[in-house]
Parts: sequence; C-alpha cells; structure tokens
Amino acid sequence: MPVQKEYEVKRAYSPKAIAQKLRRLADAVEKRKPFHIQIAGECVRVPVDAVMIVEHERKADSEELEFELKWRRTKR
Repeated sequence: MPVQKEYEVKRAYSPKAIAQKLRRLADAVEKRKPFHIQIAGECVRVPVDAVMIVEHERKADSEELEFELKWRRTKR
C-alpha cells in the first residue's frame, strides 16, 4: 500500500456551508456514528472515538476559536 503524504489543508466556507457541515457533524457525534467529509477532493472519515477539542486563542489584535477532532489512523 502506498505511503500517504503528510499535509495540511485550510479552506474558508460560507456561513451556510459551515452551518451544514456542523449540523452533519453534530448529528454524527450525537448518534455515535463516524463522520465523513470531503476536503480537497479527498473523503475523510472521522471515527466515533475521535478526541474532540475546543481551543480558544487570544492575541493582541485577534482571536481564534477552533473545533478540532483528532484520532489515530489505523493500519490497513
């Protein structure tokens, strides 16, 4: 199996698109089901045991709120 490259993708979405994605995520979390999302042409599966972190960062001229889901990839 080919080795997957490490990368990071960030993308801005419209408020409507973000709301739709967050609703789907909330439904999956509440139902204890995996969450699937398409990012940069790749389907990403977030397992039900992913760790969920909310991070708030404040700097002199800005603030950031980040919802993070983290999990270990399983070997296939």
